[in-house]
Amino acid sequence: MRAIVIKQYGGPEVLAIEERPDPEPAPGHVVIDVKAFGLNQAEIYFRKGAWGDVAEISGIECAGVVRADPQGRFAPGQTVVAVVGGLGRSLNGSYAEQVRVPASNVAAVTTDLSWEALAAIPESYATAWTALCGILDLRTAQTVLIRGATSALGQAAVNIAAERGARVIATTRNPRRAPQLEALGAAAVMVEAPDLATRIRERHPDGIDAALDIVGHTTILDSLASLRRGGHACLVGFLGGGGPLTMDPIFQMPSGTHLSVFGSALVTGTPSFPLSEIPFQDIVDRVSAGIYKAQPARVFRFEEIQAAHRLLESHEANGKVVVRI
Repeated sequence: MRAIVIKQYGGPEVLAIEERPDPEPAPGHVVIDVKAFGLNQAEIYFRKGAWGDVAEISGIECAGVVRADPQGRFAPGQTVVAVVGGLGRSLNGSYAEQVRVPASNVAAVTTDLSWEALAAIPESYATAWTALCGILDLRTAQTVLIRGATSALGQAAVNIAAERGARVIATTRNPRRAPQLEALGAAAVMVEAPDLATRIRERHPDGIDAALDIVGHTTILDSLASLRRGGHACLVGFLGGGGPLTMDPIFQMPSGTHLSVFGSALVTGTPSFPLSEIPFQDIVDRVSAGIYKAQPARVFRFEEIQAAHRLLESHEANGKVVVRI
């Protein structure tokens, strides 16, 4: 099979297409013929070596058809999506014509969506759904701040929160993207700034109900400051950069607020966060019906992987970047 491999850690130029052996079927795993895959910020970290040694073949999600499942849970030719479960980190990932995925991280779907459209869904919508509906337990008429809303994950979160009847405050660095976020369902769009909480408090003196922070360590304390007593912030991304977070909870966290973290790549598909909790078929159906606007922002050919990574790293993609095989 053809695979995109990391020849050495570095920039997009280190990604090269080479021949690799087809993955062999193994108990507890599903071999998938990959039709398309989405790109994610984690794969930039993998490529750079920022998270230590990782698998030669990157990629944490894909859409495709089942080639083999020794346990018979999935039928050959069945349409599936796959997400994380060690892909790209400890296991060879989805940047290839075939991939072997733990069965716990594979979900079957029925759809008439294109492969490109289907591949834009798995990681972004699985993460957004779990964080908003599971961890934050977002309810109708609540107000939620989605920080980093023009990212693929952010757009998925705006879609899901608005469709649940929540009032969404979305942030962006570029005010020209406000109409796009409003079209996704945002009730208000605010330009990202270090003192965002102060401006939110001007509109909501008692604070808001919830915050989904995709920007990360540079903004999470300010997100917490926007919350009412009993409000809950969930940290799910690191668009603003990773690294350790130093804080004094007594003096920097507002009393009575809650802070949680969802590390999708580490826990999705485990007994604590089983894939069965994510309604993939419902999500795909909503995308197909146009309720969720999840079309990829850009689609690249397999041979254009370096250009795709350059766009992703520029933070100018304005949505999900997908590669079609």
